[in-house]
Amino acid sequence: MYEKVSEVIDKMRPMLQMDGGDVELVEVTDDGIVKVALKGACGG
Repeated sequence: MYEKVSEVIDKMRPMLQMDGGDVELVEVTDDGIVKVALKGACGG
């Protein structure tokens, strides 16, 4: 599941970077909870 979520985030990443932000995949738990870290302009 981690790989699938990572693929989706990679598709969204260019749009976030165009606005000065980025996203980092931190964790995908066994029960399906996805944890990300927003960076740059998205961090606020």
